[in-house]
Amino acid sequence: MEPMYKRVLLKLSGEALAGDKKSGLNYDVITDICTSIKKVVDAGAQVAIVVGGGNFWRGRSSGAMDRTRADHIGMLATAMNALAVADVLESLGCEVRVQTAIAMQAVAEPYIRNRAVRHLEKGRVVIFGCGTGNPFFSTDTAAALRASEIEADIFLKATLVDGVYDKDPHKYDDAKKYDKLSFSQVIAEGLAVMDSTAAAMCRDNNKKMLVFDLSRPDNIYYAVMGENIGTVVSEEI
Repeated sequence: MEPMYKRVLLKLSGEALAGDKKSGLNYDVITDICTSIKKVVDAGAQVAIVVGGGNFWRGRSSGAMDRTRADHIGMLATAMNALAVADVLESLGCEVRVQTAIAMQAVAEPYIRNRAVRHLEKGRVVIFGCGTGNPFFSTDTAAALRASEIEADIFLKATLVDGVYDKDPHKYDDAKKYDKLSFSQVIAEGLAVMDSTAAAMCRDNNKKMLVFDLSRPDNIYYAVMGENIGTVVSEEI
């Protein structure tokens, strides 16, 4: 069976890597996620990954700390997560490269767009750490940026809910799930699926995004194969 999307950008939140522990790394959870990613690679799709860092650090929860410094600490947290995911993928037989937007030559390649694309073309999984390398930008924005740069067919946003809702489904029983919506709606209605900078970047670069539930890691494979899961976000709906 051929994948529907030949090149994908997968955004993994840091919290997803922690599992029920809520912080740190849960290797059983990461192994389940990476097993699904390997299925995608084996099916013939090219996979790039952006990781968050919320399982170690959240800049917005840093109190009185200088925002720029707090965001830099968050970028280092994403680098730790990138290395952890790389380690598990390699143990499963995937060839992996980690690229970071902040130079740390001893542990990762610097982010170079053409080199990243070449790795993908050779069947390697590329993991992007350190966000955009700039403070005040979320890892969602980094994922939207990298998806545009590498010309990914789709931006896969793996979350802790099964799609986009008009309000928090964990708090409101009458929350309405969207099957499809536009990035303009996300911005206008202030939907919490991503920040407005990331949504505007996807809209302006005509990216398609699928938001789906990562509590079932096989959903990564199903998403790439084109099965009807989650919520599709696109300016052309």
